[in-house]
Amino acid sequence: MNSLTQARTLRWERWFWPVFATSAVLAIWFLAVKWTGSHVFPSPFDVDRGIAELVRKGLLFRYAGDSLRRVGIGYLTAVACGIPVGLLLGWYPAAAAVVNPVIQMLRPISPIAWIPLAIVWLGVSDAACVLLIFIAAFFPVVVATMNGVRNVPSVFRRAGRNFGLSAPMLIARVVFPAALPQVIVGLRIALGIAWLVVVAAEMIAVDSGLGYLVIDSRNAGKRYDLVVAAMLMIGVIGLILDSGVRRIERFKSIRWGFQNES
Repeated sequence: MNSLTQARTLRWERWFWPVFATSAVLAIWFLAVKWTGSHVFPSPFDVDRGIAELVRKGLLFRYAGDSLRRVGIGYLTAVACGIPVGLLLGWYPAAAAVVNPVIQMLRPISPIAWIPLAIVWLGVSDAACVLLIFIAAFFPVVVATMNGVRNVPSVFRRAGRNFGLSAPMLIARVVFPAALPQVIVGLRIALGIAWLVVVAAEMIAVDSGLGYLVIDSRNAGKRYDLVVAAMLMIGVIGLILDSGVRRIERFKSIRWGFQNES
């Protein structure tokens, strides 16, 4: 009975405190605007009306869909390329010794710095935005996968060889599943970076999306209520994406890796 009561209390607290914190932030925001008498920065009610206006015009969900589509294409392409590259570099240390310096040199370069080159190569288009997202997500995926393979206990590999597994089968059936917890961490980091980059890229490289909505609302009549509305939408979608990856981490086939690391 005590354990049941405790479980209900934990479930209640899990919802209560985030709602309480959100309500407190909204209240402080409203009071700050009221106290300062600002006619520039919008109040929560102004932003609410701005969101309703965007929904009524059909812009909010269309722009959010454009941003998600670009992130989906760039991110999934980076995952499809980055995981195999990371597996190979982790499996062959000699190849990693050759390629890793190049990766470590390119990885710290902000994806935003690639915007001028992306526009020169692909013009002001979705392709330029997707390229920036790919660059942003590719390196975290490669590094996480490579390190995950390196951290697989050697006893796993020896056991696989004792069972007569070839190198490709050993990677697919033993090494990759064992490295998967660390790979998932890399995927989560890469998704967060990709979502940040698409917003920045849309301010410059395309004429739709939530990033474009921010800059266009600011330039077209200084509609800061729409600017903040777009910012809130960016934050909400980012939270949903991160929560989705966290749910994957809770799968029993993956969760053991995090328990072993702690």
